[in-house]
Amino acid sequence: MSETIVRIAARGEGVTASGRHVPFAIPGDVLDEEGALAPGPGHQTPPCRHFPECGGCQLQHVADPYYRDYLRDRIAGALAQHGMQSDVRAPYLSPPRTRRRASLRALKLGRGVALGFNAAKSNHIVDMRECHVLAPELFALVTPLRGLLAAMLRPKRTAEVQLTLLDQGVDVALSGVEADGLAAAEALTIFCETHKLARLTVDEGLGPETRFEPVPATVTLSGLAVPFPPGAFLQATRDGEAALVAAVREAVTGAGTVADLFAGLGTFALALDAKVYAAEAARDAVLALKGAAALASRLIGVEHRDLYRRPLTAKELANFDAVVLDPPRAGAAEQIAQLAASAVPNIAYVSCNPATFARDAEALASGGYTLDWVQPVGQFRWSTHVELAAAFRR
Repeated sequence: MSETIVRIAARGEGVTASGRHVPFAIPGDVLDEEGALAPGPGHQTPPCRHFPECGGCQLQHVADPYYRDYLRDRIAGALAQHGMQSDVRAPYLSPPRTRRRASLRALKLGRGVALGFNAAKSNHIVDMRECHVLAPELFALVTPLRGLLAAMLRPKRTAEVQLTLLDQGVDVALSGVEADGLAAAEALTIFCETHKLARLTVDEGLGPETRFEPVPATVTLSGLAVPFPPGAFLQATRDGEAALVAAVREAVTGAGTVADLFAGLGTFALALDAKVYAAEAARDAVLALKGAAALASRLIGVEHRDLYRRPLTAKELANFDAVVLDPPRAGAAEQIAQLAASAVPNIAYVSCNPATFARDAEALASGGYTLDWVQPVGQFRWSTHVELAAAFRR
């Protein structure tokens, strides 16, 4: 008996109504009795030669309307598991070739170097020869980096390469390499000057050491140049960041005092027309945000605070008209418990994990909040990664 694919699972496989998982299947495809798949209308030709081997993308075969449905269904499904539902809006998708940060792996093979993302479900490195998600400025460095790393890697040893597009150019962070001696220092300087890098750091096992930074590296957030510490968090695309900021501003419209929790460098704090208290556990990010706010004469008070160990209490939260929180993938169970017991009228919750978001949403609902809407944002195009911003109200 044939079966129709009804949804795409969290890891990207198509799923039938009976629960059968089928690789690269899309809703509308039909699986016949012998296991052959008859494609439906949701397929497109994958643009990249490395698909599906490369683990950077799992869903390049899915046409955009069906990919949007997947993002929306992931969120709705996670909420349903906790007995909740909401208005899940049409997802925003970042265009191809706009991702401004990436973490690649490098492996010395003979005289050459393989550099790229890991293969799907493997430690094998796919040697990147094209990429349809990275910003051109990042991809342009892939080939030159192979030459640089050939002299810095031992045979069959791997290294990590983090690329981030900043105001001054690309920030390159290398770890797992050897860069001792005058020759290595000169090679790094020549590479940085030739490719006009914003900064280069090298971690040989004791933490990142800046080897090149002609002017302080910054990233512009809401029109302000904010110092960018090595390894700091940054939203994956500029337009995805703008979509999340717009959703957060909508969720806290009219608030005179706002607490921005897990504030990072101030992606949301700097975008709000309010008096803002920002809490962040990363000391370098705290100093960067403090400096940027002071230079811009913004009403932002910044505290170095671990919200997992010391969440804002319900009593402290009573000082605010709204709360913005953007926790890591693990969610914010400790802080959510205090929010659920608080009287804060409005909450904007930004998440990169529908499962922990839905768990926290249930806790807020149990405390009397209503989930008004959810805005999905697809910054990691063609991947199974889902981001969102949501509005809760009392």
